Amino acid sequence: MKSTDAIRADVLDTFEYEYPERDVELDISTEEFTSVCPKSGLPDFATIRINYIPDKKCVELRSWKFYLMSYRHVGIFHEHVVNRILENFVAAVEPKRATVFGDFTIRGGVHTTSKVSWEK
Repeated sequence: MKSTDAIRADVLDTFEYEYPERDVELDISTEEFTSVCPKSGLPDFATIRINYIPDKKCVELRSWKFYLMSYRHVGIFHEHVVNRILENFVAAVEPKRATVFGDFTIRGGVHTTSKVSWEK
């Protein structure tokens, strides 16, 4: 199991949003997110979704995929996953608004969803 130092926020790349005067709402999701439970060492699986309104930049999707892949062997709690993703996303993209949703696969009969938002 790796520490959160292994999370690669530096791979997040952006491109210019050419219509900053117009708010477009973007919704990006993946069902392939994995991390590790820091207590048990067992894998956690989740659907991660981000909804955001860009200001001057949009996230480049290939870099987004590689960023999320960097969590694969990281020991991190569900609540911390969404907060860390939001922090790294806001730092890289500087959106007008962003919300990160985590829908974690049921384990031991317990289903967890987590959501965190940020607004400029």
